[in-house]
Amino acid sequence: MYRKITAIVLNVMKYSDKNSIAHVYSDECGRMALLVPQGSTRGARMRNAAFMPLSIVEMEVRVVPGRDIYNFRDSRTVMPLATIYGDPVRSAVAMFVSEFLCHVIQENERNDALFDYLKQSILLLNDSRTAPANFHLCFVYHLGALLGIQPDDESFAPGSWFDMTEGIFVQHIPATTHRLAPMQALALHRLSRITFANMHLFRYNRAERGEIIDIMIEYFRIHFSTIGSMKSPDVLKQLFE
Repeated sequence: MYRKITAIVLNVMKYSDKNSIAHVYSDECGRMALLVPQGSTRGARMRNAAFMPLSIVEMEVRVVPGRDIYNFRDSRTVMPLATIYGDPVRSAVAMFVSEFLCHVIQENERNDALFDYLKQSILLLNDSRTAPANFHLCFVYHLGALLGIQPDDESFAPGSWFDMTEGIFVQHIPATTHRLAPMQALALHRLSRITFANMHLFRYNRAERGEIIDIMIEYFRIHFSTIGSMKSPDVLKQLFE
């Protein structure tokens, strides 16, 4: 049976000479793996263009219980991400977001709040009025709330340490080695105020942005064992002086 879905492309990997596998996050079924035929025809080229990372695609998927890889038909791009992929900086941010999501999101169940957050965030990044410099910091921080690991900012007090295992600020040195000293803990506390509406007001230099995203990746890695080595953060660290 075919089911109409809207999906966000996380990544595409070569599967064979004739097919690739697209990992997507869908509104109806959560994370899915789709079999994407390859070829040199006009239709194949258009289909490949639709499956760029973070593309939002509507399609009909043949859902068969027990299968890990699904076939689809009648795919179309909901909105071209011309602003993202026409801008090297936004493109680098998009590469990071898609790689991060591919590591973090594993659930194959419907989650409307998470899907809506991802979709609206992508559309915002594609808006030319959005300053992209702090986008990834804001995106990752608020993603934590939807995945149940947002730091407990109410526990913060001046001079606090941050216990990364428990997700709380404490007044003593945590027993765990996964901890942030007071200066880093303060930076994390300040990040709790960031939103997509005010992120342009947060002034960070290249080193500060690099340190904050490293902290956030490490924090997520503690809570999600699926996060392995990532390549895109190194690219981001060369941007946004």
